[in-house]
Amino acid sequence: MRTHPQAPRMTDGGRRASLVFLLPLCAAVVLSACGDESLPLDRPRPTSFRPTEVRAKTTLASAPGFADQSGGGIFANTAGGVVRLRLDGSLAALAPHPGNSAALGRVNAVFRMGPHSALVEAENGLFLAESGWLISPPWRDALGLGITATTQSADGAVWLAHPTGLFQLRGGALSALKVKGEALTGITALAAAPTEDGSAGVWFLRDGKLHVAVATSLTNFEVHEERPPLEKGETVEALAGLGAGVGTAGELWLLTNQGLMRRPREGWRRVSLPQRPVQLLASGRFLWVKSSDALLLFDADSDEWGLAQGIDTREFRFLSADESGCAWVQLGGETVAVSRAPAPRVSGLHQGMQVVEDGLVVRAVMPPGVDPEEVVFQVGGAEFPASGEGPVYSLGGQEADGTPKAYSFAGLPAGRQSLGVVARFLDGTEAKRLVPFDYQPVSTVALSWATDIRPIHVARCEKCHATGPGRALNTYELWKENATLITAAVRDQRMPADGPLDSQLISLIQRWAASGAKP
Repeated sequence: MRTHPQAPRMTDGGRRASLVFLLPLCAAVVLSACGDESLPLDRPRPTSFRPTEVRAKTTLASAPGFADQSGGGIFANTAGGVVRLRLDGSLAALAPHPGNSAALGRVNAVFRMGPHSALVEAENGLFLAESGWLISPPWRDALGLGITATTQSADGAVWLAHPTGLFQLRGGALSALKVKGEALTGITALAAAPTEDGSAGVWFLRDGKLHVAVATSLTNFEVHEERPPLEKGETVEALAGLGAGVGTAGELWLLTNQGLMRRPREGWRRVSLPQRPVQLLASGRFLWVKSSDALLLFDADSDEWGLAQGIDTREFRFLSADESGCAWVQLGGETVAVSRAPAPRVSGLHQGMQVVEDGLVVRAVMPPGVDPEEVVFQVGGAEFPASGEGPVYSLGGQEADGTPKAYSFAGLPAGRQSLGVVARFLDGTEAKRLVPFDYQPVSTVALSWATDIRPIHVARCEKCHATGPGRALNTYELWKENATLITAAVRDQRMPADGPLDSQLISLIQRWAASGAKP
């Protein structure tokens, strides 16, 4: 029996309201008898590699951080502040927004919110780190301190585990997920990964037991306990989720007190490593595993394991990882970005992004170190050399004389695609970054600012971009003039300041701009 959403108010001087979803508690799904000896077994044979290391040029705290897939990230430092790092480990600009309602105070931890945004938990509440600003979101007073984990589900919603329950941030509104009126407290880990039938799931570890929430609509979920085939005395300690690739679904990974388990589409499997793993961290299509004295990297696209050589892991802690296969770790008193190779980064396109334009321009950002001899882009089975500063390559559109550019997304079928950026070096080696994305070509349906875009502006943008501190965007003319900036900000999920738009609204803005920005 489905229950309907209620709308009690959460007090914040009479200004804040939050939906509380009352959800059914489903029967537990027993996947296999405990201790099932027939469970398939993976026996990785890692290939040794000498990792690329970039040291942070400041001292960071042993607290969770956020790593940006375009390089760098947001971290807490040992002085109790928050810093933004560049790809080379140097400091970048980060300052409190002048419109904030409170000062930060001492910073406790940093968590992922989106592809380029982070949630900063400080002694004076929660803040969003966006484009060099620390922004006080309107929903910050609904939650106190104590965030334990965050994850972003396939539909773009952000989930936050807190001592008072499990919360979803969607459309700038914070909602508490409840079962039979009871808050889901005691959650220590979150991960987004498909369920057995392929549905998008939000997995969580609650009081040591594995659960999953699956949406049946925007306001209703099914929540049930899952029972992985554990051995007698085996318990789950941590979760990690791998994102989807081209033709490959994402999957859930478990760290137990006895080893590793993974759940691809075919069902549960065990992963046998020479030493028992003790730390687990995943981002995009990469999984990092720390055992007693080894650091391993799993590349889901190539289905290959690597073993990092020359790293002293006696005093080791994961801080964060990004979708390029780079992990920020603490080695004794130093913080180091570790990756298998100096892989290129990409700006203008992020993991899992929905692309509606056939003239998208992306930029390859080379990591610190030796410059490559050549950089090429790979799309749809074809290869195209990059040119210009950056390097930059325009995948579609027209040249100045009106002729079509060398390649256009218009030739791609709709659906999941990938962009490869390959850096080739003089010694014959190469490094590659693979970015999966969803291509949904712009439709012929005409969109208008007045009908389709203005309601979004009023609901999510007006408070900052009319009379507030942000750039003025309160007319059609201003939206059209700034269409490129707006689409980039919402597409990268850097704006609105109170949390990313739903994927449907992001697509709507992109399609409006790509189809002529009509009034």
